[in-house]
Amino acid sequence: MIQKISQAELDRQQAYARAFSSLPDRPRTYHIVTYGCQMNAHDSEKLAGMLEDMGLTRAPTREEADFVLHNTCCIRDNAERKALGNVTWLKEIKKERPSLLIGVCGCMVQEKGMAERILNQYPFIDLAFGTGNLHELPGLLFRAAQERSRVVAVPQEQSTIAEGLPIRRESPYQAYVTIMYGCNNFCTYCIVPYVRGRERSRTPEDILRDVEGLVKAGTQEIMLLGQNVNSYGKELPGGWTFARLLSEAAKTGIPRIRFMTSHPKDLTDELIRVIADTPAVQRHFHLPAQSGSDRVLKAMNRYYNRAQYLDRARALREAVPDIGLTTDLIVAFPGETEAEFEDTLSLVETVDYDSAFTFIYSPRVGTPAAALPDQIPPDVAAERIDRLIKAQEKHTEARLNSLIGTRQEVLVTDRSRRDETMMTGKCGRNININFEGAPGDLGRILPVQVTSAGKTTLRGIRLED
Repeated sequence: MIQKISQAELDRQQAYARAFSSLPDRPRTYHIVTYGCQMNAHDSEKLAGMLEDMGLTRAPTREEADFVLHNTCCIRDNAERKALGNVTWLKEIKKERPSLLIGVCGCMVQEKGMAERILNQYPFIDLAFGTGNLHELPGLLFRAAQERSRVVAVPQEQSTIAEGLPIRRESPYQAYVTIMYGCNNFCTYCIVPYVRGRERSRTPEDILRDVEGLVKAGTQEIMLLGQNVNSYGKELPGGWTFARLLSEAAKTGIPRIRFMTSHPKDLTDELIRVIADTPAVQRHFHLPAQSGSDRVLKAMNRYYNRAQYLDRARALREAVPDIGLTTDLIVAFPGETEAEFEDTLSLVETVDYDSAFTFIYSPRVGTPAAALPDQIPPDVAAERIDRLIKAQEKHTEARLNSLIGTRQEVLVTDRSRRDETMMTGKCGRNININFEGAPGDLGRILPVQVTSAGKTTLRGIRLED
């Protein structure tokens, strides 16, 4: 049964936060290192909010912090190795500063048996907690700081939602809004349902209250987050769907809306109509395909075939002709033949994506695919990913060049990394555009005419408002 964390529990954590501030040798500063997806990034904003509520201030680097927290990802093996490698690096700092507290949290810790492995192999870690314990950070850190002993908390089940946590947002112009947690799809290669739990939708009232608050604060763009936003509301009363939620969110007056991530099997005609009819919804849709082969899709447990996927992509393009489609693609899934890989190449040719996130299949212990026979040799996998990347690069180049001469609305979010006289931001298609500007442009949505294209970005000139 899905339920909210009780107010009594939230009050208990607030009491820990107050008690923490009275500890004489408590950490004064923190630094969070985040790995993985937008959901993890937003979780880190909540962790930062709770830490600042406890009286800690943010340190710009790990070396300067009294408490370092690694919010981990486990979607691929290299993400785990990177996180653990960086945690190991802190061991040397702790030798010089024994008072340093080190924490590890997030999806990797939630994996079965991983917390025990981490603590056994890395005895210098003081605190470890899973994705379902995020709201307990004040109490867990209080214990670690007061007792100077190791604290571990990993829930067996995740069926609750914590509302009302403080948030330290990274940007005053853009904001994440989680609409649901967990996943029910159980793709055979994916660890997410095991570490994030089953699908749990937040109530529309709580979501819209968040969006309304962001509008009042001057936020220009929100990103609605969920492992599969298209299945939002299935367990809620009142006939709520993601399409309906999207419509209601637009009514708050928020200028721009994005969302991640969508599953093709749940992409309805209703949702496509809402996207087409709602100007605030940006003209970008991330539609993960994973493979172009029917047999591989079935082995992945993706619930759709190639023809059904192409039908959804076609429907999006017909309803919103200027939409930018992006995708995720996996090569070297166990048993993938050369012909099946070429099905993926031909999918790229057919759909003509703006861009694609491409990955070599990574076995995850505890998932069905990890036990499949015919794992693909690394050299074959490397050759395939190289061909796929080169194939997609041609489409990305063509799609970017097709935008030269067009007018794009850009939310200005930063200075260009290469040239301080240039400002940068994303257009509706979710493509970065650089143009000459000034710091006063930050946070504004400005018209820009595209003048040239690079490999992954555009360049333009600012037009009159």
